[in-house]
This record gives sequence, structure tokens and C-alpha cells, in this order.
Amino acid sequence: MPSFLIGRLTSLALSLVAASIVIFLIIEVVPGDPAQFMLGLNATPEAAETLRKALGLDGPLLDRYFTWVLGLLRGDFGISYTYKVPVAQLIGDRIWISLPLALYALALSTLIAFPVGILAAVRRNSATDVSIMGAAQLGVAVPNFWFAMLLVLLFSITLRWFNAGGFAGWQDPLLAMKSLTLPAIALALPQASILARVMRSSLLDTLGEDYIRSARAKGLSRWQTLWRHALRNALIPVLTIIGLQFSFLLAGAIIIENVFFLPGLGRLVFQGITSRDLIVVKSVVMLLVFAVIVVTFVIDVTYALVDPRLRRATR
Repeated sequence: MPSFLIGRLTSLALSLVAASIVIFLIIEVVPGDPAQFMLGLNATPEAAETLRKALGLDGPLLDRYFTWVLGLLRGDFGISYTYKVPVAQLIGDRIWISLPLALYALALSTLIAFPVGILAAVRRNSATDVSIMGAAQLGVAVPNFWFAMLLVLLFSITLRWFNAGGFAGWQDPLLAMKSLTLPAIALALPQASILARVMRSSLLDTLGEDYIRSARAKGLSRWQTLWRHALRNALIPVLTIIGLQFSFLLAGAIIIENVFFLPGLGRLVFQGITSRDLIVVKSVVMLLVFAVIVVTFVIDVTYALVDPRLRRATR
């Protein structure tokens, strides 16, 4: 197990280095001058050059990269060009919206997908299975932002059960969770459709194994065999999807946050791109990439705990 962890940690570190280089270079080659954008079209070249020096945009490319990376390691994400406050402060304010939203959506997705996927596998080729898979296919096909607008029309405008957008703050946790409910549902249902299909497919593959037939031959009932033997072995690919979904929900909720006017990390990235606030975009995207890579590392370790064969294969 220690060698397995060392190998995965090395892979994590190399992935972070590669990601930081790619993010920095992509942001650097984006057309447009942040200083010129901030000063306006009528700014003189001298004023733009002065602001560029003040923002630290005039140094060599390699120096700016290492300055940025060393700042990240110290927890210093730089100062926002637009907001004139530390980027770490902006991230700290926004992450307490994006992170609960991602966890809320992931919980809803898992609670929906697990029983639905198991039921579809147990009732294979029945009307129930066909109906569930048809609904899952529809859930995958429908864009989440379109579904979000339908939720707003129904529950906000027609029924008036929820607000159409905005965030109430965490002073009242119940009101805050209510503000996140429609966005979480809009994010969760497409992911639940994917997870249900993977759960069904994985469980059907496991139910066809020889050890499942042996368990049934020993006298275990269908449900005992399912819960004691099949379900745990079917969870390995499902864990992969859950981890990837959390990464997507945390990093890919830009559209949903804009539909519901949620001041989260996704909306912060969108505002940073539109205002050419490059330090915000670089730092937030790097943080989201770090979250994705760490989640992938946790999934690999979970694999090794669930299936010892992976540890033996690594050795």
C-alpha cells in the first residue's frame, strides 16, 4: 500500500505541474491587453504601460510563471485587477456557494441513481427497465441550462415556491439551502441519468459472474446475493463516475450559476473572463484543476481499498 500511495502522489504532483504550465500559457496567449481594457479605448500608450508595470505584466514570461506558482504555494493568489482585493478573499467568499451546491447536487444525483439503477438491473428487459432507461436517455440529452429554465418557470414563476435566482446567505441555513435547491436539481438530474445507466450496466455485468451463480446455488436468495456479493463489486466503475461528477459539478457549473445569479466560483470565472481579470481566471481555474486531480487521487485510493487486486497489480 505505501508504494501504491507514493506512485499516486507522484502522479498527482506531476499532473499539477503540467496543469499549471498549460493554464498559464493559455491565459497568456489570450488576445487583448488587460491594462488597455481597464483604461478604455482612449488611454494613452504611456498610461497603459504604467498600469502594465503596476500589474506585473511587463516581466519575462518565465519569471511571471514562477512568481505565480510560488504565490499559489504560499496561499497568495494575487490581487484582482477588477475588484482590487486579494483573489484568495474572492475565492473564500465564493467557494461557500459552489462547494455546497456541488455536494447538494451530488447527493441528489446519488440518491436518485442508486435505487433506480439497481431496480433497472433487477428488472432487466421489463417495462420498468425500459421506462427507466428511456427516462435516463432523456435526462442525458436535455441540456441542464434548459432544464434549469423550466424549473424556474414552474417552481418560481407559476407555483412561487422558490426564488428565481440569487443567494440568501448562510445566516439562515434553511433559506440558503432553499436558494440552492433548484440549481442543485438542475445539475443533479442529468448526472443521475448517467450514474443510473452506469449502475445498471455494472450490476448486470457482475450478476453474470460465476461466483454469483455459485452463491445462488448455495441457497442464497436473489436479493441476498445482490446485497452481499454483487453490489460491492459493481461499485468500482460507479465510484469513478461519482468522482468525475463531483469534479464536474464543482468546476463546470458556470452556466447554472449564471442562470440562477449565484455568486459562486463559476460566475467569478465568467466575470473574470469578460473583464480580462487574468489573475482571477488563472488562480480559480488552477484551484478547480487541483480539486479535480485530488478527487481523482481519492478515487484511486478508494479503488485500492475496495479491490485489493489493484494493490497487488501495482506491486
